[in-house]
Amino acid sequence: MPEQTAGTRPTLEAVAARAGVSRATASRVVNGGAGVRAPLVDKVRQAVEELGYVPNHAARTLVTRRNGAVAVVIAEPEMRIFSDPFFEQQVRGISRELTAYDSQLVLLWVEGPGDHDRIARYLGGGHVDGALAFSLHDDDELPALIGRTKIPMVFGGRPAPGSDLTVPYVDADNRGGAREAVRHLVSRGCVNIAHIAGPRDQTSAQDRTEGYHDILVDADPGLCCQGDFTQESGARAMAELLDRRPDLDGVFVSNDLMASGALRTLRERGLRVPQDVAVVGFDDMASVVGTTDPALTTVRQDIEGMGRLMVRLLMRLLNESGGAAPASVITPTTLVRRASA
Repeated sequence: MPEQTAGTRPTLEAVAARAGVSRATASRVVNGGAGVRAPLVDKVRQAVEELGYVPNHAARTLVTRRNGAVAVVIAEPEMRIFSDPFFEQQVRGISRELTAYDSQLVLLWVEGPGDHDRIARYLGGGHVDGALAFSLHDDDELPALIGRTKIPMVFGGRPAPGSDLTVPYVDADNRGGAREAVRHLVSRGCVNIAHIAGPRDQTSAQDRTEGYHDILVDADPGLCCQGDFTQESGARAMAELLDRRPDLDGVFVSNDLMASGALRTLRERGLRVPQDVAVVGFDDMASVVGTTDPALTTVRQDIEGMGRLMVRLLMRLLNESGGAAPASVITPTTLVRRASA
């Protein structure tokens, strides 16, 4: 068995010798190939750990034709990404799942339309194996630009209606979750139930608004107000609704950040929650619901889990080249009852 001298980088041959397998078998295990029996895989991995072997990225790329990197494209500006815990949770799920595939995450965001061509050029330049794109807007040119690069891609969230891209996606049951939220408010005896909606150009917000109207078919338009998924927009919308309809006694808010803003406004107006106005949010983000007073009743979606599912769909696309695209996934939602409703 060849010994490693001090200062010498361990080689694949040394790994194969230590594990008692051929170089080809060691290479398949190290590079994630299939067809190696489990006991041999364990021996190779043990040898890698004992020797401190680090695969040569350039050599592996030649063998696998993979870069070992995936782009995560968030169609929002930097300030929004780092101030909204939704993105933190989604990226955490993506990162953890990519680690299991020994792949790196390359984060790209969009400050404005001028970034679209830059991102498309980068993705088309062979730097990454595929792309995950989320927080897309209806009039966003980015998905079409990415599509023209022919890079494997998975969306986070349902694509805009009329999109001609046949791209698999992962989304939550936004409409069903909204229906459950409004049913809960109705079951509490709320009569004048308002809705603080998310951005009109995002399908998640559209679906949640449709879920509200599924239950309250004849809802007064004056009970609906627009937000943009930020805390401040929730506070402003709640104030506008109270000025417009002081008799409202319940509100379904399209995300937890806006709901926390709405609770702040209700507190400032001297209204009790849930005695005067019951509030239900959407997301169940621990960093938000853990700070609301009272504790927020909300619809839970598995944000981190959806990030993991996006990676799995992308890996299926990469490993089944030429085959049928994997089916999109809609994950279930659950109402989490707390003190606000």
